[in-house]
Amino acid sequence: MVVTIKEVGPNRYRESFGRYFEDFNEGDIYEHRPGRTITETENTWFTLLTMNTHPMHFDAEYAKHSEFGRCIICSPFTVALMVGMSVTDVSQKAIANLGWSEIKLTFPLFAGDTLVAESEVLGKRESKSRPNAGIVTVKTRGFNQDEKLICEFERTMLIAKRGFDVEEKARY
Repeated sequence: MVVTIKEVGPNRYRESFGRYFEDFNEGDIYEHRPGRTITETENTWFTLLTMNTHPMHFDAEYAKHSEFGRCIICSPFTVALMVGMSVTDVSQKAIANLGWSEIKLTFPLFAGDTLVAESEVLGKRESKSRPNAGIVTVKTRGFNQDEKLICEFERTMLIAKRGFDVEEKARY
């Protein structure tokens, strides 16, 4: 988690999170902490709030007859948690998410599992249309408490350069 402290007045300080475009280096890996233990209730809520009707995510009787023998965590919930875990490291200063690709779900996640994530900077380049920003691509990987790879994806973002972020304008 990237945290900087800026003085905003005499004896007055404010936390600031995230990286500017200039702070990214290809090959760097950011470990996102804290981890997150997922509960059955959260999985059920997410599944039903998003209108996912597959009983593997909320019907224990149904799921016990599957190859897993129990309910599995809804995969969009896993992806959403990993994105959330990565925000303070990779997208707190983003102007926009440009897309996700290569999403792979490699091992099931279950209620009671703890998810941790990391992001590797795959590349960065200047924006051709916005001189105040650049484009950064990362690969984010999620692991359970046994260090099994659960999910991975690539994410591309338009990131503000130093001096062009919304924080200053919003006095955030």
